[in-house]
Amino acid sequence: MKFRIAPRRAQTAAGLALAVLLTALPLERSGASVTGELVVADQLAGVALYGFDPVSYFIDGGARVGSGSFELSFDRLTWRFRSEANRAAFRAEPDAYVPRFGGYDPVALIRGVPVEGHPTIFAVHDGRLFLFHKPENRSAFLADPGGSIEAARTAWPTVRRSLVH
Repeated sequence: MKFRIAPRRAQTAAGLALAVLLTALPLERSGASVTGELVVADQLAGVALYGFDPVSYFIDGGARVGSGSFELSFDRLTWRFRSEANRAAFRAEPDAYVPRFGGYDPVALIRGVPVEGHPTIFAVHDGRLFLFHKPENRSAFLADPGGSIEAARTAWPTVRRSLVH
């Protein structure tokens, strides 16, 4: 795995772009879309998790937007972090912070559909991050996390192959 620290970008432009992207991020879709990435990302900017800091779910207990000042290139995507410490933690152990199933909703995966999870609808279970398309899916997952994870794990290889690489 290759890492590189992305160059510092203009804060105003990055902040404005992130605000526009977050307001455009849909919570509901009329159908499942298939993306070219195995990690949920802003496809136009190449930013993983739409700019949310994957470490913040564990450190802060919530979804926090990362900063253009703390970026890291990993797995062909740019990841943003709230601090140098968060970036360093991710660099040391990325698998601990990348959402399971690439951030695709595990409840939708059980149905065989690759639906992107929304970065603000999440759960951390057994030290792993899961993203969900809608709150109802999160509730269904939390009702039986072990069963949901096992069913999604079984479905994931088939769904993953359906994604455009």
